[in-house]
Amino acid sequence: MALAELYCDASATTPPLPAVLEAMQAVYREAWANPSSLHGHGLAAAEMLERSRQRIGNALGAAADQLIVTSGATESVHLALLGTAARTSPARLVIGALEHPAVFAAADALRSQGWDVQIWPVGPDGHLRMDLLDAILEPPTRLVSLNWGQSEVGTLQPMLEIGDACRRRGIVCHTDATQLLSQARLDWNALPLDLLSGSAHKFQGPRGVGLLLFRHGVLQQPLFGGGGQQQGWRSGTEATALTAGMAEALDALPLHRPITGREAPAGVTPDLRPSRDRLLEQLLDREGVQLTGAGVDHRLPHHISLVVKDVSGGPISGRELVRQLARHGVAASSGSACSSGRSQDSPVLTAMDLPVSLRRSGLRLSLGPWLSADELESIPERFDAARAACT
Repeated sequence: MALAELYCDASATTPPLPAVLEAMQAVYREAWANPSSLHGHGLAAAEMLERSRQRIGNALGAAADQLIVTSGATESVHLALLGTAARTSPARLVIGALEHPAVFAAADALRSQGWDVQIWPVGPDGHLRMDLLDAILEPPTRLVSLNWGQSEVGTLQPMLEIGDACRRRGIVCHTDATQLLSQARLDWNALPLDLLSGSAHKFQGPRGVGLLLFRHGVLQQPLFGGGGQQQGWRSGTEATALTAGMAEALDALPLHRPITGREAPAGVTPDLRPSRDRLLEQLLDREGVQLTGAGVDHRLPHHISLVVKDVSGGPISGRELVRQLARHGVAASSGSACSSGRSQDSPVLTAMDLPVSLRRSGLRLSLGPWLSADELESIPERFDAARAACT
């Protein structure tokens, strides 16, 4: 009897909801025209687009004119950082040591324009060194960009505390909330943040569409010009169907208790965290399995990250373990999906100062509501078989 396939790679991407696919198909049937056209077909598309934008804003506690629909979080990050830094004299940008490659790429672009880029170091569990906060935020720091929930090791950063500290100092604060948005609908109005990036495919929406929330007066310049769509912040014919799919996916998160931004994000998904905690406990009971990142109360509630050794204590290749797990019906990852195809030491585990021998031994399991507690009970046995096959 074939093993059931278990998809445990939600931090990479998530399966689109049936309602999302239906919403997009309805647009392709009924509102397929260019929303800038003035005839009836165009007006139908424009109405659908505006309704979707309103739904997205309502779901996140933001006004529609505080929303820019992008191609995904990578574009949102670049627009946030490069668009904020434009037309201002170079100063200091602070980014975390565990940022997404898109943040490092945008930081490199600003460095080439004369900006000083400072890396905020982390401790062994991936938390930012908060004892350095005052020194990090002293002049000439003008812009800060930090991920809220780390994709590879799951650690949640104290973004509310950092946002408050930036606001008191007049520093623009951006967060990459891509991973957190899969777990909770945020209340933008309650957050002490200036810019927030996200991507729909992390919360069971379509690939190729994301968002940037922004405060008025923060952005100075778009990334590119053209037809002036989206109040001039992102030119180009809008992707009406993708925007409708993203709105549908956000609306489908009622089981994830909305947080005001003043409550701890951990535990916002009561259906996922107990299952995650039980699975993590079972895996950590095995010799040679070690947790990476923060403990269960300070990490994304659907996220497990480990480094794995064989029975003799030698490191196991994370990529090989992922391949063996796939043969046993478990889809997992050896780290960030944006870099897991390359055989190299994990930059995240390196920044956390894990022993060199373990920096290619990472394993990530990230869960979703499509997995039942009963299905997860089979993972430890499959893990044992996959690990044995690696030796």
